[in-house]
Amino acid sequence: MQVAVIDGQGGGIGKHIVEQLRKRLPELEILALGTNALATGAMLRAGATEGASGEAAIRYNVPRADIITGSLAVTMVYGMLGEITPGMAEAVMVSQAEKILLPVLRGNVQLIGTARIPLPHLIEALADEIEQRYRR
Repeated sequence: MQVAVIDGQGGGIGKHIVEQLRKRLPELEILALGTNALATGAMLRAGATEGASGEAAIRYNVPRADIITGSLAVTMVYGMLGEITPGMAEAVMVSQAEKILLPVLRGNVQLIGTARIPLPHLIEALADEIEQRYRR
């Protein structure tokens, strides 16, 4: 099973996702896909199996993943303060991979009906969900 973790900016959320997954599932193939090299580097240092950066890397790799994870912003054109290109968002959404995303958004988008849960707890719940699918 391959899990693609997508993040941008400094890669902080992706780094924490990779750390949780690596701790629980040491044998899991984790692909760090950063919108930029800084984000990819943070996820690689956290234990991702391999990584790549930029739109072409994301568009090329997400169709090959079994699970795509990261912030909900990776599905939104110009999400992450403009780092998510239309091509990136489209590639994520048309991929047959299961998408397990965190309800973390910036800007003028709000999700109604989601509880305000601290990010570390959200990442733990995300890791629980991926671990359940891996162990099936």
